[in-house]
Amino acid sequence: MASSKKWANLICSIAFSIYFVIIIFQVPIFSVPCRIGICNTPLEVTSSQLIASEVFPVFIAKALLYPGAIAKAIWHWKSIPSFGNLLKLHKFNMRLVSAASDLQRLEVIAGSYLSVGGAILGLIKPGRMCLFGILLLMWGLIREVIMGRSSLGHEKGIHNHIYPAMYIALVAAFFSIKKDVRKIVRSFAREEDVKVKRY
Repeated sequence: MASSKKWANLICSIAFSIYFVIIIFQVPIFSVPCRIGICNTPLEVTSSQLIASEVFPVFIAKALLYPGAIAKAIWHWKSIPSFGNLLKLHKFNMRLVSAASDLQRLEVIAGSYLSVGGAILGLIKPGRMCLFGILLLMWGLIREVIMGRSSLGHEKGIHNHIYPAMYIALVAAFFSIKKDVRKIVRSFAREEDVKVKRY
């Protein structure tokens, strides 16, 4: 019993770490029109909405974007951008998006908020918010393609809007939920015990 609990905790911690890296360090997982042109990460969607709403200080959006900016700079062998020029780098508020356009992508916006919130709150205690966020994001993107509302020109296929990293994030989000993982590990442990008893 103790070993199965350890295995479950190990799986959850690894899964959440993968999910956290994908979300916070802004690994591209989708492609959707937004206020900066094309957003590829939930953090870009969330930050653009936070800046446009003017409810939270710009500092919060910058703080969310900075780890990803550092990771991108290191990955592309470029100089690390300064905190002050971060919004110019992302070209925020350069493209005006109407409220009606935002409402059409409500699932993507809500899913992005939940994905980012799940990654941050998961540092305290991983929960289902991560999974709900990714599922809502996927549903919003798939629905946009099916309804033919995408403004990405000739790229109409789902695979052009959802990148492979999205599926990794989905699996990682599922396996970061301790209760579900413990049930899976226990069921495997019981099956192994039954096999041992048979032989």
